[in-house]
Amino acid sequence: MRSALPISCLLLLQISILFFSAGVFAGDPYVFYDWTVSYITASPLGVKQQVIGIEGQFPGPILNVTTNWNVVINIRNDLDEPLLLTWNGLQQRKNSWQDGVLGTNCPIPSGWNWTYQFQVKDQIGSFFYFPSLTFQRAAGGYGGITVNNRDVIPVPFGTPDGDITILISDWYKKSHKELRKYIDKGGNLGPPDGILFNGYGPYRYDQSLVPEGNVYETLLVEPGKTYRFRVHNVGISTSLNFRIQNHNLLLVETEGSYTVQQNYANMDIHVGQSYSFLVTMDQNASSDYYVVASPRFMNSSTWSKACGVAILHYSNSQGPASGPLPDPPNEFDTYFSMNQARTIRWNVSAGAARPNPQGSFKYGDITVTDVYVIVNGLAESIDGKWRSTLNGISYLAPSTPLRLAQQFNVPGVYKLDFPNRFMGRTPKVDTSVINGTYKAFMEIIFQNNDTKNVQTYHMDGYAFFVVGMDYGVWTENSRGTYNKWDGVARCTTQVYPGAWTAILVYLDNPGMWNIRSEKLDSWYLGQEAYVSIVNPEKDQSEVSLPDNAIFCGLLGSLQKDQAQRVHFSEAKSLRKSAIIVLVTIMLAMGV
Repeated sequence: MRSALPISCLLLLQISILFFSAGVFAGDPYVFYDWTVSYITASPLGVKQQVIGIEGQFPGPILNVTTNWNVVINIRNDLDEPLLLTWNGLQQRKNSWQDGVLGTNCPIPSGWNWTYQFQVKDQIGSFFYFPSLTFQRAAGGYGGITVNNRDVIPVPFGTPDGDITILISDWYKKSHKELRKYIDKGGNLGPPDGILFNGYGPYRYDQSLVPEGNVYETLLVEPGKTYRFRVHNVGISTSLNFRIQNHNLLLVETEGSYTVQQNYANMDIHVGQSYSFLVTMDQNASSDYYVVASPRFMNSSTWSKACGVAILHYSNSQGPASGPLPDPPNEFDTYFSMNQARTIRWNVSAGAARPNPQGSFKYGDITVTDVYVIVNGLAESIDGKWRSTLNGISYLAPSTPLRLAQQFNVPGVYKLDFPNRFMGRTPKVDTSVINGTYKAFMEIIFQNNDTKNVQTYHMDGYAFFVVGMDYGVWTENSRGTYNKWDGVARCTTQVYPGAWTAILVYLDNPGMWNIRSEKLDSWYLGQEAYVSIVNPEKDQSEVSLPDNAIFCGLLGSLQKDQAQRVHFSEAKSLRKSAIIVLVTIMLAMGV
């Protein structure tokens, strides 16, 4: 319930002092958002559907901040089921309490509000947020995150004339509730019904494939100018190839790392990945141009029926786009995408906020402490339920979040026994956690046993170095192929069918951090784990348990009633009132 609370002048004074100390005298500024998450009606593919909107928008608003800013976002859950938002790629130093996944947070019940507060510490780049529970991402609830550099930090390219966020995603006409029931019964998602650009269906490039009257996205540009396109694959299952008719894509950044600048005619963007391109409007304006996102690793008859098409419109354009779409990569060239991925390298000479270990370019010389070879298992029936596994374990989320259980020393919630290899045992459902060593350098090899589908894996709280990938089974000898100098640092990496990908990560961010498949059906069925990283030095420990923590499971008795919580819209009013009271008191005292 949203309830106004009687506040005494003394409390107003205390609140004033709190906000002054946090927002006025602190070196890093605060930015405040108040978001309501609710169902709204939209027609992404020409048919009315119930989608998840934020502040009435689908997709949600862009979270546009600058590195080192403190971000405060109050979330009001107006859905009919619990909700959490997670911030895909924001590292949230020493603050896994704000991660927005079931291992760290109790869900926000329907009708409740909860306030996230975190700092985008020493980060720049392009990321996105989305709902992390029960297949809700299939209904929307996502939006872009832009973390700008501070003015004192140089950028390795000229200032673009504009900044454009593009959210590409596969889309199904079934609701997220229908999809999760279907997955529970062993169903396969199959090809999507369409591909969206910023929540809109395709431009009618083919009258036989795209219905008349479909609303599509138009990107407005000026001739001769250069724009930064931040492109995010926020879909649930499908790798997408992104391209712009007759225009080059100059890659400059991916998920917080500036890259070696290279031109691409197109780019494969896998589920959960984000890229920044500089695109110069250097073509004539005889007509508009197609912007395309088409499914990869599907045959042409499938992807042509589910192709996303937006329009690039020069201000002096003379007519609509026409003709065939720009060609995608050869669908039978299995090495094209992997070879392209290998060309994406870290710009080690750029001055910017850097992934951990900060300022370290010689990650190849650091001694690896722990090695985990994580093998995914195809979905199968385990104890009568359809599940998928990592190293033979399908993750079971306990009713008490792992981080809360750790904080309050609640026994029996989880075990620090996640195996570092696939042991060949009978698959099981369990709450098994990786026991990470603080400030250790961990090598993780993701082995994809699925010979048909690309998997993508994400790690919260960190950027990791992608050092190698190849087809076949990883062996100790595979290390001889690693890029030990400028492997790109990012938070989400693809693993090709019947292939492996190796990453290196420095575990210097204490907390309980999620590793998961970004393919939503695999994640939903249990392809995830958590890494527990404890700093033994108490004075350097994690951020304290937030005062507004929600308690559930075995700690449910600690939960305050929602009526005792101040909604952030009221808190903003209190803040203004508190400042007025404080100034009045100071004037009365002659200060």
